[in-house]
Amino acid sequence: MLHGQKIAVVLPAYNAAATLQKTFDDIPKDIVDDIILIDDASRDRTALIAEGLGIHTIRHERNRGYGGNQKTCYEAALARGADIVVMLHPDYQYAPRLVTAMASMIVSGEYDAVLASRILGKGALVGGMPRYKYVANRVLTLLQNLLMGQKLSEYHSGYRAWSRTVIETIPLDRCSEDFVFDNQMLALAMQAEFRIGEISCPTRYFPEASSINFRRSVVYGFGVLRTAFAYRLHRLGIRREPLFAPTGTPRR
Repeated sequence: MLHGQKIAVVLPAYNAAATLQKTFDDIPKDIVDDIILIDDASRDRTALIAEGLGIHTIRHERNRGYGGNQKTCYEAALARGADIVVMLHPDYQYAPRLVTAMASMIVSGEYDAVLASRILGKGALVGGMPRYKYVANRVLTLLQNLLMGQKLSEYHSGYRAWSRTVIETIPLDRCSEDFVFDNQMLALAMQAEFRIGEISCPTRYFPEASSINFRRSVVYGFGVLRTAFAYRLHRLGIRREPLFAPTGTPRR
């Protein structure tokens, strides 16, 4: 725990057998109270390895997609009493040791959510991010900041920490079950006026690390832009979007 706050790390997994052990070994066990892995109908030994490591493991009988996996992650974490939930990909692309710093930023009371940014510093290109992905990340982030009135360094990190209040407040059931889930969840947090911080994170690109192909990347990019435009139009009162319909009192 950190100052009495229960910390849970959730691992949305699909065919992560090759990297799960490394990811698990680097998670700071001194402050993490619960580690939960959701196996999205993997075709390898992901679930068996997780269970062997003592990780609380839930298996999907059918593949629900990246967003569907995360919905189960957050539901399970809250059900098991988490106060802060850190979502970490089990492909060892991100640095698990940063869980402590990310959780601490929320425990401090200054932030409600924290993103681990590959763009702050020189982590992305040094870590091997393909140049086309780096350029696409920067262009999409620029457009999203303009449309959403923010100043984030990136919107596309798969390493995020959330307070329990954020997860309980925003309607995750409205979000996609595909990769655009991350951006929709972030947009909902912005809509509810939660405070979002960032921390610099090194990254690693290697053959075993998960990555979506070019076609899926293009689909994701258009989905991200649709979310940003919908957010902008909704905030301006031009077009009401069901995703952003009121669910309660906005927070500041």
